[in-house]
Amino acid sequence: MEEALSMLPLPITFLRPAWFMENLSWDIAQARDQGVISCFLQPLDKAMPMVATADVGRVAAELLLQDWTGKRVVELEGPERVSQHGIAAELSKALHRPVRAEAVPRENWGAIFRAQGMRDPIPRIQMLDGFNEGWIRFAGGNATLLKGKVSLAQVIQKLVSASGALAQTSL
Repeated sequence: MEEALSMLPLPITFLRPAWFMENLSWDIAQARDQGVISCFLQPLDKAMPMVATADVGRVAAELLLQDWTGKRVVELEGPERVSQHGIAAELSKALHRPVRAEAVPRENWGAIFRAQGMRDPIPRIQMLDGFNEGWIRFAGGNATLLKGKVSLAQVIQKLVSASGALAQTSL
């Protein structure tokens, strides 16, 4: 799509955000109830670019207000890259209980995704393979890399508060 849009005779910006931190909302209940998060991004100690959606919105608005010509590519990630172990540590702090990261064996992914209602899990598995193996990553090159301002800890705190998870753990 970027190639096709690049042919238009007008200024264009492609904003490429990293993995959204808010995807962790699916992990809050398991972390609260079982003290574990099931991880498909592996290895567990590999720091990956993630970004808060608030940063995506803020940066998109800032970019729209700028003047430029031609094509530009902006890659956006959070203030720090994070590992699954780092995510578990932040969940531990936010939930006031130990939380550990646990790698889900790849051979189980298809059955898990089907049980969650996914008709064809192959595209999701291929996407995860791409991140895990490193062939889905920021292109770099002529792209501008920006760092967001919202930390993983801030996002997790907001997700935990929104889920009511903390209140439930103290009952």
